[in-house]
Amino acid sequence: MDKRKHRKISRRSLLGGILGATVLPVSKVLAKRLPMLDPGDPTKTPGRGPSKLGQRSKFEHPIKSPSDISSRTPLQDLYSTITPSDLHYERHHAGIPDIDPEKYELLIHGMVARPMKFTLADLKSFPAVTRTCFIECAGNFRTGKEEMTPQDILGLTSQSEWTGVLLSTVFREVGASHEAKWFLAEGSDAAVMTRTIPMWKAWDDAMIVYAQNGEAIRPEQGYPARLLLPGFEGNMNIKWLRRIEIGDEPWMTREETSKYTYPVNDKIRMFSFEMDARSIITYPCYPNKIKTGWIEIRGLAWSGRGKITKVEVSTDAGQTWNEASLQGPILSKAHTYFRYLWGWNGTPTEILSRATDETGYMQPTLQQLTTARGTKTGGYHMNPITSWQIKPDGTLLFKPE
Repeated sequence: MDKRKHRKISRRSLLGGILGATVLPVSKVLAKRLPMLDPGDPTKTPGRGPSKLGQRSKFEHPIKSPSDISSRTPLQDLYSTITPSDLHYERHHAGIPDIDPEKYELLIHGMVARPMKFTLADLKSFPAVTRTCFIECAGNFRTGKEEMTPQDILGLTSQSEWTGVLLSTVFREVGASHEAKWFLAEGSDAAVMTRTIPMWKAWDDAMIVYAQNGEAIRPEQGYPARLLLPGFEGNMNIKWLRRIEIGDEPWMTREETSKYTYPVNDKIRMFSFEMDARSIITYPCYPNKIKTGWIEIRGLAWSGRGKITKVEVSTDAGQTWNEASLQGPILSKAHTYFRYLWGWNGTPTEILSRATDETGYMQPTLQQLTTARGTKTGGYHMNPITSWQIKPDGTLLFKPE
């Protein structure tokens, strides 16, 4: 009998032997069997805690495209009809004033029984009203090259949920004369932007708003208070509103006599307050590239004269038209989302959309606009049907007019 088989082994020796024999091999085995841990795996690393101000994901980068006097909403990046407040388009005539809300005052005078000044707190003390509608610049149309996005072409329109007081409520407070036909709205910017507005709009749906999408309106949008005229061209929705004068005839301000009109012929120029019905496909569009198969064509339609009742889509360069589905709720003087399912077979073509509003007005072609107004179409109130070219490889380009 071998005595070594019966030799007692101490507990310390046993543990030492086990540890010495297994620590290194186990680490090697784990290294071979376990996958490498991804340092970017959110399930392995605690994330950020609650923040004072929410932010977009670092992977999302929607931006406005600024110029010296304006910046455009990225329509192709929006998923619904509401524009985030920081992506609302801007149009300035002398920059953005910095106004202390504690010092803000709005003067209303003219053909009134009681000329009055209102603080921001005064305006907020009236019964509040909230409505969703778009604002659009009268000069919202660009063309000229194929490499243009919806933002480049029609990015001077945005939609928000606005909260404030009906202008009719404030006019009743000051005793506005029912004999008055017009009122003048004046802003606090360095340009002292002014526009004459018909009184019927005040008694209809005009508002003084101080909130946008659930928060105070942004300085770029007229903080602390602006005029809101649903459906009317953007420059009439005076920002940083400081004075309203009520009268019986138009003031014919600089902005009204030098621009914001459209030509009918070489001698006659017409004023137009409401924005005409229009639409644009926001997907697919430049710079997208598509593959053959089913594609959901999506876009926006709107009218300053009421609700959108129909949007039609053509996938054969305007030869035939098919009715798109409208996403509810369909609101008056508001952006309406439309969708149309289409199977692309790889053949080069053009896709277009046209809108019809509840007055029966149908969005025209550029040729129809030119015929109606004469040879000079001008830069304002241009709402032609727009077209996207689809190439054989699936790339998309704007078709400039």
